[in-house]
Amino acid sequence: MKPRKVTVLGATGSIGESTLDLIGRTPERFEVVALTAGADADKLAELAIRHNARHATIADASKYSRLKDLLDGTDIEVSAGDDAVCQAAQMSSDWIMAAIVGAAGLKPTFSAATQGSCVALANKECLVSAGEVFLDAIKSAGATLLPVDSEHSAAFQAIDPSPASCIETITLTASGGPFREWTAEQLKDARPDQALIHPNWSMGQKITIDSATLMNKGLEIIEAFHLFPVQTDQLKILVHPQSIIHCLIQYCDGSVLSQLGSPDMRAPIAYSLAWPERMSAPVKRLDLAALGKLTFEEPDEKRFPSIRIAREAMNTGGTAPTVLNAANEIAVERFLAGQIGFMTIPKVVEATIEASISEIGIARASTLDEVLETDLAARRLAERFCGAYRIS
Repeated sequence: MKPRKVTVLGATGSIGESTLDLIGRTPERFEVVALTAGADADKLAELAIRHNARHATIADASKYSRLKDLLDGTDIEVSAGDDAVCQAAQMSSDWIMAAIVGAAGLKPTFSAATQGSCVALANKECLVSAGEVFLDAIKSAGATLLPVDSEHSAAFQAIDPSPASCIETITLTASGGPFREWTAEQLKDARPDQALIHPNWSMGQKITIDSATLMNKGLEIIEAFHLFPVQTDQLKILVHPQSIIHCLIQYCDGSVLSQLGSPDMRAPIAYSLAWPERMSAPVKRLDLAALGKLTFEEPDEKRFPSIRIAREAMNTGGTAPTVLNAANEIAVERFLAGQIGFMTIPKVVEATIEASISEIGIARASTLDEVLETDLAARRLAERFCGAYRIS
């Protein structure tokens, strides 16, 4: 078979490296067109050489000379800057992994969408911050959107060919994070180093903190609303500490279909990389007898209010989810820097959304530029609230 041409946006992050790990196991099946990174020139150069990439692009223009020197003597083309990342996203590929974390990934992922090929979406912000605008771009280009988040990939796999009206609920599961059994009093003193120890998954810092606050589930139900043919009240969340069942689809006849797998992001990445077929992935095989039991519980939205806040933003609509995402990014950054407390994160997010209604408005955005304008304004508001809550 002709090798599949692939591009990885965010190659040096956890999703990017997992993607390249899979590609490197069967290199004859893939041709790496372009790899991009934010600022890590050394790792990007190493990956570009190892996978024989045609292009290597770094967003931080100050790292251009370093990347150029590291790739001197190879045939790999080098470029730098935000515009260059978008250009790399538009290079002719059969499959593009969109794994740039945060709002920084919006423009490159939109650029990838214009190609009309397969976009494997690991960037939450495109659907959370710019859901309708992004889906319009995908539709206009005739592109195929493949969800990579384990829960959305699971739903994608478990939804059968029945009409959408046959779906009663979609339930996304949550591990509960490292603080699942902590009391409200204990949570007030939670430190960044403790929040970064996830019980099941190996992920980047931002998403690991989101898992600790359960904001990741709030963001995921907004994504699911855009990805699947359901209304907001059909989206549920269930805490499942073992992280084996990733999603459950309940149908009108009472049947429930689910997808199970070990907590390893290479499984959903492999599914999207080989789609519509499947490929071998080096993930731990399930031994249900050894597991013994799988347990479930309702999320405690009093201790973890982020789910409620996200659901309210989703129901409010317009750019409320854009504000939610921007405020959360700022609050997580400040928590990691030791400037605000753990339980201040949802307070900042909620206060920013409330203030945005009167100060910047939350009318529906119709273009990416409008989304980005709202995102920037919301960040400024969130910085203000972080300052008010700052630990002295």
